[in-house]
Amino acid sequence: MNIIVTGSAGFIGYHLSKNLLNSNIHVYGVDNLNDYYDVELKKKRISHLKKYQNFKFKVLDISEKKKLNNFIKKNKITIIIHLAAQAGVRASFINRDSYFNSNILGFYNILEISKENNIKHLLFASTSSVYGNNSKLPSSENDNTDHPLSFYSATKKCNEIMAYSYSNMFNLPITCMRFFTVYGPFGRPDMALYKFTKSIIEEENLFLHNYGKHNRDFSYIEDIVNYIKILIKKPPKNKIPYNCFNLASGKKENLIKFLKIIEKELNKKGMIVKTKLNQGEAVNTQGNITKVKKYTQLNPKTKIDQGIPEFINWFNDYYKIN
Repeated sequence: MNIIVTGSAGFIGYHLSKNLLNSNIHVYGVDNLNDYYDVELKKKRISHLKKYQNFKFKVLDISEKKKLNNFIKKNKITIIIHLAAQAGVRASFINRDSYFNSNILGFYNILEISKENNIKHLLFASTSSVYGNNSKLPSSENDNTDHPLSFYSATKKCNEIMAYSYSNMFNLPITCMRFFTVYGPFGRPDMALYKFTKSIIEEENLFLHNYGKHNRDFSYIEDIVNYIKILIKKPPKNKIPYNCFNLASGKKENLIKFLKIIEKELNKKGMIVKTKLNQGEAVNTQGNITKVKKYTQLNPKTKIDQGIPEFINWFNDYYKIN
């Protein structure tokens, strides 16, 4: 089983690759190492992965179809885990070209390459953002996703539709993974946990959007990776071999409660500035995980009062904070 992980320098890509490598699986990683956030953080993740003999990495952009196809052919890849994307809701209001090139054109290349190389299973990252501001919670996989609030979520909705069509036309086994606010060590600097922790430590203003009234399904990275690892081995076998799962904790937590746990762990209060709701952001997210639990026979284990300290321990160690 030769697996390629696109976006292997990213947060989820790094943790998934590490888990697979520890299971003696050969992992081929590609990433364009773009500067959407700290490139040094991405390089550090890759340097950790390169310590494994069964890991091979190439700097490569998924919009470069020919190069990507050659790399996949050369290494006899049979499974693609596609996690590379231009992420972030807010930035998609400004820099739409990069979202189109990576999330639409890049994903089209992934689908074409999967077809051409007879890939046994393609798994790809979608997002809870496809649910928009649906009032029904928890969100289920068959709920309406026709009202994206940002261009980012629109690109992910497009990915799901494109993937389904390829599954139907070419009998290509594809699994869609809708991630809900994944957090943990080596996390993204543009996410709330990282930003809150940094702001409190550095005694800077901490901005609570929507006056702190957000509720989020915070999903710990280890639980998410455990789900993916099982899904890899279970390609869909329906008449149209396409499946879609919420990958989440199944619980919603208030942002202020989340912040209070961070403050408690740091033994320090944040300089809180409450602001209005940002355009394009959902107020509440919560994933119904009945389907994925039944399919994988797996339950998420990590609560936020366990996962947040794990992140803060990493943060203090990474930035050499006493």
